[in-house]
Amino acid sequence: MNAPAFPTAAPYDALIVGAGHNGLVTAAYLARAGMRVVAVEKNDWVGGAAVSRQLDDEVTYSNCSYVCSLFRPEIMRDLELPKHGLQILPYEAGAVLTEDGGFLAMSRDHEVQRREFARHSRRDAEAYDRYARDILRHCRFIRPMLMRTPADPVSLRPRDLGELAWMGRKVMELSERQISEMIRFWTMSISDYLDEYFEHPVIKAYLAVSAIIGTALGPMSPGSAYVLLHHYMGDVDGNVGAWGYARGGMGAITQALKASFEAAGGEVRTGKGVRRILVEGGRTTGVELEDGEVIRASRVISGMDAKRTFLGTMDEGDLPGEFVSAIRKFKTRGSSGKLNIALDAAPDFPALPEGAPMLRGDLHFTDSIERMERAYDDWKDGTFSADPFQDTMIPSMIDPTLAPPGKHFMSCFVQYAPPKIRGQAWSDADRDAFGETVIDQIARYSPGFRDRVRHVEVRTPRELEAEVGLTEGNIFQGELTFDQMLFNRPVPGWAQYRSPVEGLWMCGSSTHPGGGVMGAPGRNAAAEILRSAKMSRQDMREAYDVL
Repeated sequence: MNAPAFPTAAPYDALIVGAGHNGLVTAAYLARAGMRVVAVEKNDWVGGAAVSRQLDDEVTYSNCSYVCSLFRPEIMRDLELPKHGLQILPYEAGAVLTEDGGFLAMSRDHEVQRREFARHSRRDAEAYDRYARDILRHCRFIRPMLMRTPADPVSLRPRDLGELAWMGRKVMELSERQISEMIRFWTMSISDYLDEYFEHPVIKAYLAVSAIIGTALGPMSPGSAYVLLHHYMGDVDGNVGAWGYARGGMGAITQALKASFEAAGGEVRTGKGVRRILVEGGRTTGVELEDGEVIRASRVISGMDAKRTFLGTMDEGDLPGEFVSAIRKFKTRGSSGKLNIALDAAPDFPALPEGAPMLRGDLHFTDSIERMERAYDDWKDGTFSADPFQDTMIPSMIDPTLAPPGKHFMSCFVQYAPPKIRGQAWSDADRDAFGETVIDQIARYSPGFRDRVRHVEVRTPRELEAEVGLTEGNIFQGELTFDQMLFNRPVPGWAQYRSPVEGLWMCGSSTHPGGGVMGAPGRNAAAEILRSAKMSRQDMREAYDVL
């Protein structure tokens, strides 16, 4: 197709701040639509939280995000990511290891999981059919909203009214009872919700996991049920709720995005942190980099979180006072940490049968919701959990590109780790104690584990903020509580990827539909930018079909 022209006096039609996955998604769509686009990144590599790094001589780490499911298949198709090297390797199994030496196997196959539940509780096996049906109904209601710009409920603009009407029609497709159940689900704790279906503590602990990942809530906190739903939105090869590893580590996703962007004529500049976003006469004119260089652009699109964008790189005098106040109140409390471990040999877990496929998936050591809640109690007390929950995986069991034969990469995602330790910044000693606590827990279930460790990278909220730019170490660029979703994300009145400054946009996970390596915020932001540029519907369809 002939790309439409975007006349401007500035060297670039669009400048993307931050080459994380959402920033690269936005950049690639805009470049494919014919815009002159540059992405600037403060690190010497692209990817944000979706990176692969070889900190050990032989083992490659996915050193922040670690699994792929939420990434939208529409984006993979539009941007031709498989053509640029992206391959997702699905996995099926996992296990919860219990303190009494037993285990609960996990499977993405419903019937296999049902039989495993029956081994622990026949009643729960029967309830699983009802639970899966109800969760799928909630997913079917929410999933179409992921790739749509949320309506402003107080706006009288035709597009907002049309979007509200669309949502109203979806609600009317539900029965009165289903509407009531949906509202209850969105506001319940995952503990209370699971109690309505199941009786066995290990089964409930397994199913509660997705409700606490990355959030400053415990399983008994109201609103945690919705967080579970957010993690169930993804699919791999059309299988809803499936999970997989990106071959080569999570950086393979952002490397493919970078390649797609550059193939469309885009430019990436690494090692270029932004000192401030420039505003003149109520409109952005570009950015000033930390090295003093000024880059002019007609549009600036920030992939940073809302606080870092508006409070960290802008003059507050360029923003309305009420907006600044609302951004300050936007919750970004970090709750997660991460260990990346290089192993000289595969760990042994005696509770699992020899050759068990569960080693190829998630391993959990928290076998009751009560243990999860006690881990959260430590976070509320201002310290990391003494008995943490961790989602432990060994991706090299499936992806041989990560480590030489016989050696392995282990990823340990950990809840809970607060932004500060009892009000004080994390020290190196705190970080090391956190790492030891996590390794001690693994070693209780895997004798000889410490002897197989060759290298450990420990990442607390301090490291996540300093390196990745995640305020307070919040991996979703803002908590996924219901008061910060849809038209409230990041703040009411500014939930459509725009800002109070003309030409300044947002495309990161602080916007709808939120966090995870999903790409939807980046794609939705690109759609709104192109609409605002008066690009014709036909040109937009030629740029990417899903619009």
